[in-house]
Amino acid sequence: MKKSFGEKVLAVVARIPVGQTLTYKQVAVRAGSSRAFRAVGNILNKNHDPKIPCHRVVRSDGKIGGYNMGAMKKRELLTREGVV
Repeated sequence: MKKSFGEKVLAVVARIPVGQTLTYKQVAVRAGSSRAFRAVGNILNKNHDPKIPCHRVVRSDGKIGGYNMGAMKKRELLTREGVV
């Protein structure tokens, strides 16, 4: 059975190691749709599985981007991992 784009996105994000980040665009490319970076953000915003480290996906312009538990929590998690 073929994976949906959402499943591919979550699989890509699940493999981001501690202390590293990818941009929404990089995730979109790795999931097979280079122009779907906004869709990546929407998919991650709806994810509540703690095994998927959505906080490790950031904007291409260097800003932290959104997070379904709030930007402050995202920054805290990234700082704890040595990213920010």
